[in-house]
Amino acid sequence: MVTIIIPNFNGLAFLQDCLDAICPQAEEEDRHVLVVDNGSTDGSVDFLRQYPGIETIFLPTNTGFCGAVNAGIRASHTRYVILLNNDTKARPGYVQALIDGMERDGKLFSISAQMLMMHSPENIDNAGDLYTALGYAKGRGIGKPAKDYDRAAEIFSSCGGAAIYRRAVFDEIGLFDETHFAYLEDVDMGYRARIYGWRNRYLPEAKVEHRGSGFSGSRYNSFKVSLASRNSVYLPWKNMPLLQLILNLPLLVLGFLVKTLFFAGKGLGREYVKGLWEGVKLCLKRENRDKKVPFQWRHLINYIKIQLQLWVNIFRIL
Repeated sequence: MVTIIIPNFNGLAFLQDCLDAICPQAEEEDRHVLVVDNGSTDGSVDFLRQYPGIETIFLPTNTGFCGAVNAGIRASHTRYVILLNNDTKARPGYVQALIDGMERDGKLFSISAQMLMMHSPENIDNAGDLYTALGYAKGRGIGKPAKDYDRAAEIFSSCGGAAIYRRAVFDEIGLFDETHFAYLEDVDMGYRARIYGWRNRYLPEAKVEHRGSGFSGSRYNSFKVSLASRNSVYLPWKNMPLLQLILNLPLLVLGFLVKTLFFAGKGLGREYVKGLWEGVKLCLKRENRDKKVPFQWRHLINYIKIQLQLWVNIFRIL
């Protein structure tokens, strides 16, 4: 029924809590835990070899979030896959709630769980992702009371840190784009699914606690800012047809300008601008042209729906 894929890179400090929480939910025969280690050097490999009841794929180098989860998806043969960050603790019933949600609606590509801040679990860490015509992606409800997000809702895309996906759809739209390495890859995946007519949903009954920034180390740092800004250019280029890009270009430029000023105020303006330029170069590379989603007239209504949501979401993030 489901493979629970946990990517890990030097996450030894988190693994015990993560696996102790999720493994009891995978004791039934139709559930399987698969850890994909990204060439860790902190003792994670020895720990994983000794932890009972899990399968592990050991990659020789760090392939990023995308490379790790893709390796797990390729190795899976179940109806669904759950992606779960290593710095999470799944609450009881998390897996079953996600499975039940998918079984109720055959049009869903993914369901995003209610992610709670581990050190203040009364507050939301993520309740699904929004994406806007400004080129911004933002998690719903960050820092707000969880009680305000106790209803299921349609979302633009699911946060890959704690979400379930319909395995067969990957065969239709492709796996996570490893060009991203990390950051915005889940928004890209949800965007692609929407182009093909699939939907994404948030389900508060599935709960996990999340430390946050377990991979990059902090909310704002040069690695994260540069990589995320690079991907923020690559993502719309990849998913929008030319006319839609032209339509959104003024808002995208405005969004990037505001973000430049924001990160300049945090001493990371150079890193942000450098990332934007790297994103432009990604779009110009010949080898990335095949990754651009080809426009098909049968998807026109889906593009229109997406564009309307891109505009509406501007006001939702304010």
